[in-house]
Amino acid sequence: MTRGVALVTGAGSGIGRAVARALAADGWALALMGRREAPLRETLQDLQPEALVLAADVADEAQVDAAFARLRERFGRLDLLFNNAGISAPPLPIDELTPAQWRAVVDTNLTGSFLCARAAFALMKAQAPRGGRIVNNGSISAYAPRPCSAPYTSTKHAITGLTKALSLDGRAFDIACGQIDIGNAATDMTLRMRQGVLQPSGQVAIEPTMDVEDVARAVVYMASLPLSANVQSMTVMARDMPFVGRG
Repeated sequence: MTRGVALVTGAGSGIGRAVARALAADGWALALMGRREAPLRETLQDLQPEALVLAADVADEAQVDAAFARLRERFGRLDLLFNNAGISAPPLPIDELTPAQWRAVVDTNLTGSFLCARAAFALMKAQAPRGGRIVNNGSISAYAPRPCSAPYTSTKHAITGLTKALSLDGRAFDIACGQIDIGNAATDMTLRMRQGVLQPSGQVAIEPTMDVEDVARAVVYMASLPLSANVQSMTVMARDMPFVGRG
């Protein structure tokens, strides 16, 4: 007997891959979404064979709708959405960013999260028993920006608003929504932290990172709660990274 059906977006690498594997180990049936099928297949190594691979771009409405239709056909329901897919722009001053770079980040991080939450919400409302949980991947950037990060920081602040709105609107339908804000998990996306990144002082400094498995365990905990309880927000970060106080 499974804990339920979970969909992880951005499951082909990094946090998404780690969370997918941790959910599988905890007994969830899985659907994995990402733009490219090959990395999703790599995530599936050693996981249960009934996992569903959904090659789709979260920023594309038609592809998201088609992916959720396949999920509904395969499993009949959805109990957990980990809204994780995200990208960043080059670390440039805002006057050097192009509108295309801005739109790419907004389309994936914000519109993609909206499209997946929209489809999940509709399915969770209609299924029997109804309800489910959505966990949005925010970031420490939902609270405080890094230098030269306007597109990413803006979308992560917006994710907090989306999380709160979904949490409120989901009450009537037994849908819980929470947010996990992650700081410096060791993935390919944070390699530059270990090589030195720009600080507000203008200096370049190497920053501590943490094991991505610690993030995965946190998401599994959020997912394990009954729908009568919810982690509205959780911050999981490398202990010594420059964030709290003066760093």
